[in-house]
Amino acid sequence: MRAAALRSGRLVVRDDVPEPVPGPGQVLARVVACGICGSDLHFARHGDRMLALGEEMGQPSGIDLDRDVFLGHEFAAEVLEVGPGVDSARVGDLVTSMPILLGEGGMQPIVYSNTVAAGYGERLLLSAPLLLPVPDGVPAHHAALTEPMAVGLHAVTKSGIQDGESALVLGCGPVGLSVIAALKTRGVEEVVASDLSPARRGLATTLGASRVVDPREESPWGGGNPVVFEAIGVPGVLDDVLKRAPREARVVVVGVCMETDSINPHFGISKELSVRFALGYSPEEFAASLRNIAEGVIDVAPLVTARVPLDEIPWAFEALGNPEEHCKIIVEP
Repeated sequence: MRAAALRSGRLVVRDDVPEPVPGPGQVLARVVACGICGSDLHFARHGDRMLALGEEMGQPSGIDLDRDVFLGHEFAAEVLEVGPGVDSARVGDLVTSMPILLGEGGMQPIVYSNTVAAGYGERLLLSAPLLLPVPDGVPAHHAALTEPMAVGLHAVTKSGIQDGESALVLGCGPVGLSVIAALKTRGVEEVVASDLSPARRGLATTLGASRVVDPREESPWGGGNPVVFEAIGVPGVLDDVLKRAPREARVVVVGVCMETDSINPHFGISKELSVRFALGYSPEEFAASLRNIAEGVIDVAPLVTARVPLDEIPWAFEALGNPEEHCKIIVEP
């Protein structure tokens, strides 16, 4: 089958990838839509660094960057074949799933792998117990955004934000926008969003920000002690947040910084700030995000700025470097 793979830092489209065969508890599915995630862009540029950091934490990935790496974890797919013991899915079902493959070899992520076919390909294996049927009327390219919306919901859940509290979202890329959308679903009325990009600020307003700020012209910091979401992931940003945040503010770091950074603890301790980091989501948050999309609580349509075939993945990875042109590009193999 055809699939895109990362090879020496570049995306290539192969037509000789072995056809996946479903085992017990698995289904074979045709990828209908797969979003390009910022983490895939990070991995293409900093894969060696990401793997090295995992090794330092005692979490070896088993990924060999000298071999092709399959990517793509924001997907919606049509069930083509069910494996032994599967009675919870039918051929023809449009589904989405957390990007995890369960099988005889244990649990394998459908994120970065030398062997597990992922969303930037024509077909992939999915775990029947994790499948969520996409409700009727929800386009596949919207259902594919369940995964990134779940990331924002998880960050908001971890923040512990309460009724009457305000939020400040720094960075309005896809992760920051998903945080804004989740804050809206929680009924947070005051959501200030800050980004250098006019296009991203416009999307922030669309998704529920009550005020948007160009930090070159206006400080996003106001009164009160807001819950702050750092969704930029650039060295120096977290230290600046600690310096500027008001007393007893809570800071949730959801932006991924790939470089060694430093902070001045005095900023945090003198104001009794709380800092926590958020990654991923729970099964419940994933399912809730699909419901929010299906019920129109979150309108993801404005986020989709292009839909491309498999052969245009290399172009799409380059195009996503321009925030004024693109936010979320969907691959439709």
